[in-house]
Amino acid sequence: MKVARIDNIENMHFMDFPPLVMALGYFDGVHLGHQKVIGEAKKAADELGIKTGVMTFDPHPSLVLSKEKKQIGLITSLDTKIAEMEKLGVDYLFIIHFTKEFAALEPQQFVDQYLVGLHAKHVVAGFDYTYGMKAAGTSETLEEHSRGQFGITIINKETFEGEKVSSTLIRSHINTGAMDKVPMLLGRYYSIHGRVIHGDKRGRTIGFPTANVEAAGEEIIPPQGVYAVKVLVDGKWYEGVCNVGTKPTFHPEKTVQSIEAHIFDFNQEIYDKTITIEWHIRIRSEKKFNGIQELVEQIAKDKQTAVEYFATLNV
Repeated sequence: MKVARIDNIENMHFMDFPPLVMALGYFDGVHLGHQKVIGEAKKAADELGIKTGVMTFDPHPSLVLSKEKKQIGLITSLDTKIAEMEKLGVDYLFIIHFTKEFAALEPQQFVDQYLVGLHAKHVVAGFDYTYGMKAAGTSETLEEHSRGQFGITIINKETFEGEKVSSTLIRSHINTGAMDKVPMLLGRYYSIHGRVIHGDKRGRTIGFPTANVEAAGEEIIPPQGVYAVKVLVDGKWYEGVCNVGTKPTFHPEKTVQSIEAHIFDFNQEIYDKTITIEWHIRIRSEKKFNGIQELVEQIAKDKQTAVEYFATLNV
């Protein structure tokens, strides 16, 4: 897959691309609805005998357009999004630098410069796709703005149990810790990436050593609690439990939360390595215990809960 980062219309003049079927969207999560859009683009490309392109944006439009300038929690970092697109067999991924100037383009300008200009011969978008200044362009106006330069396929709403499959719904589940609901919408378990850093090393003194993880990027961290997780280290998956929180038993005054994963049957030194945490189920909320012994007993129960959960997956 070729990745093209486009800062502005000027640097497009130095790029040369073949005729494309272009899938449009922000694609945060590359969830099942997104996969349907991209799948239809690939199907159309095969029928036309040309390549598949996907257009996305960076940063998230809300960061540029919101008055608070607050980054929305992302389901996928840009690197993860790129990796997922490659898995889907996309030929070209266009990452448009989203700026106020880009957002101010009239819908016709966007179509002329960024669709016709990138040799789109067919365009695939979801029913709720918008483009151009103040989102004035919609899936219903694409045909008019295409001026006959490309064909159009609009994908209807994808639903699960009566709800629209959307990045917003997935974020809602992650933010409430309902990790078991995410795979049915995302098509895979939710994961984040982070670097293993030095912590207070108390876990090893009580028989449960942990990897203290500094999350990378702007991906959503699930809420405080204990989770059954899988951890990817050096290309190999391990089962484990992960605590998100402030460790109130030891630090009742602490407010900054940490991410600590206890990896089963693992005794390697992995400081400074980047690992992946894949979130499966929330076991319980975080709580303050009356002493270390009570904490140790609860961690043992949490571990057993996770072991039993993973056993059901392996049947």
